[in-house]
Amino acid sequence: MVRAAVLSAVGAPLRVTGITLPEPGPGRVRVRLAAAGVCHSDLSLADGTLSVPVPAVLGHEGAGTVVSVGEGVGHLAPGDGVVLNWAPSCGDCHHCRIGEVWLCARAFAGASGIHARTADGTELHPGLNVAAFAEETVVDAACVVPAPEGVPLADAALLGCAVLTGYGAVHHSARVREGESVAVFGAGGVGLAALQSARIAGASTIVAVDVSPAKEALARAAGATEFVLASGTAAREIRALTGGVGADAAIECAGRAAAIRTAWESTRRGGRTTVVGIGGKDEQVTFNALEIFHWGRTLSGCVYGNCDPARDLPVLAGHVRAGRLDLGALVTDRIGLDGIPAAFADMRAGRGGRALVVF
Repeated sequence: MVRAAVLSAVGAPLRVTGITLPEPGPGRVRVRLAAAGVCHSDLSLADGTLSVPVPAVLGHEGAGTVVSVGEGVGHLAPGDGVVLNWAPSCGDCHHCRIGEVWLCARAFAGASGIHARTADGTELHPGLNVAAFAEETVVDAACVVPAPEGVPLADAALLGCAVLTGYGAVHHSARVREGESVAVFGAGGVGLAALQSARIAGASTIVAVDVSPAKEALARAAGATEFVLASGTAAREIRALTGGVGADAAIECAGRAAAIRTAWESTRRGGRTTVVGIGGKDEQVTFNALEIFHWGRTLSGCVYGNCDPARDLPVLAGHVRAGRLDLGALVTDRIGLDGIPAAFADMRAGRGGRALVVF
């Protein structure tokens, strides 16, 4: 039996309890977690913004060590370090065949299965496939990627979501080029990763926008050259900081209608706005037909940073080893499983960067 943070029902508080995992069957892998990041997506699952079968073990950003493997798993062995991949690609659907593996139609097929049981026999589902808020987990072999060499496993957990998403939003979706200006809305874990990625891309002016003035030091340490408080004048301030024309690219990491609209307005004519944040279906963003024509801007969604973990993790590891990407700078709190509810509260209040559950 291992300890895990269990969501008994949508809107219920997480409860740390013992669960029993099955032995890994064919094509499955058992992993002992080193660390798991607390992502805003976990909060969205817990409060019902995103749908998840319950009761469930949440947590999707993690890394650890292989304990055992099931029949047919020949590329992994006990003792191997791995990063969890919460959105595995099937390799056969339309999106996978055209190279858009981050949009795989079957990525979440495993989330409806039975993952484990509590002491009283209650069946549990794996939140976002991997159930990382636990000391150990059993996942499909497609849900693990070899951990990059030279990166501590606890830090490598952040590569599984925050860093892939922030990096991909900058490099794959917004396609930021050297010398361009970038505005990043939201300085949580993903936003801080996006700021570092904009710096790596060679952006000249990097503006961080957040509701909390306490985030300024974090944002500047991640690469922001400017900091703007989220307000009704934020777009105007960003234009002033970018020569009066607006940012070349805006990365929205909050998932709020007002922030998306402000991000759009902060970009120049012909600018690009990438929406990373996951908002609720009641968050409505409106545009009029004339402004769409006149401004010539683009607005795009971004899932998992438009990343392929097998392709992008080695690239990110190279940046870590070279000192260009500081994973530790994303972490503002190192906690145990019992600290997850407080981390959720901090996210609701707009406090902190990434909380990391360290086992």
